[in-house]
Amino acid sequence: MTVKTSLEEYVKAHGGQRVIRRILIANNGMAATKAILSMRQWAFTELGSSSELEFIAMASKDDLEANAEFIRLADSYVEVPPGKNINNYANVDLIVQVAKQKAVHCVWPGWGHASEKPELPLACAAAGITFLGPTAPVMHALGDKIASTILAQSSKVPCIPWNGEGITAEIQSDGSIPKEPFKKACLQSYEEAQACAKRIGYPVVLKASEGGGGKGIRKCTNDEELKLGWEQVTAEVVGSPIFMMQLCTGARHLEVQLVGDEYGNCVALIGRDCSTQRRFQKIFEEGPPTIADKDDFREAEKAAQRLSMSVGYRG
Repeated sequence: MTVKTSLEEYVKAHGGQRVIRRILIANNGMAATKAILSMRQWAFTELGSSSELEFIAMASKDDLEANAEFIRLADSYVEVPPGKNINNYANVDLIVQVAKQKAVHCVWPGWGHASEKPELPLACAAAGITFLGPTAPVMHALGDKIASTILAQSSKVPCIPWNGEGITAEIQSDGSIPKEPFKKACLQSYEEAQACAKRIGYPVVLKASEGGGGKGIRKCTNDEELKLGWEQVTAEVVGSPIFMMQLCTGARHLEVQLVGDEYGNCVALIGRDCSTQRRFQKIFEEGPPTIADKDDFREAEKAAQRLSMSVGYRG
């Protein structure tokens, strides 16, 4: 027999400071579907009723016409403009507007869309709405490829050879790291890149820290390819800081899944294998990552926890 417990009683019994009942799902597709199903399952298991939580979905015309599952799973929805995600699920102003209009207690951003925009947690905080994710400074720091690598090696996370080896720094209140170590970890010219490639050994990967989705990244196996790669990377992501890492051939893309709270605690839940990709984009993810030795992956989990706790990650 399941004993029903109110959400308010549960929060009080576990030392919580506020009740979160009305949740805006600021995402769509599989992300939104999995979020609603998972949270409803939690509510049923812990509270004895899946109706203790209320979900408000954002739904574009495209998702409505497709009769998307996440819309059917939500308690209600708000129609948002169609088209590119900047019109809907990646529109920070629109998300906050809907959140205030529906008087939600929190915003769940999911992944992709606006989930990695520091403006969203800032806007939510200004509106007095809880953001279920990292703070803007942490998002800014870990979203930068160079700064995040410096912070990782500062937390004793093993890193592959790169041009910024040995550089350490602490995260500042605005989510940045001091200018001097950051600048030291950036390549300023082809000549610097060439010297670094000789030090760490070919093959290498030349990257623009502000690149992504296949842009601003080149594999180089010799000086000629490096010179061409430098020209291409700097042209594709104009003005972006550039860095270099040794290329790991035959590698797998394994990730550690973390959850952190606002009190500085962080735990590793499970890992996943994201190696199946096309054009640098994941196709599907598998968990747990059985390809890795259990002891080795446990060390990766501990390293990820150290990094997350050092920057105050939550979400």
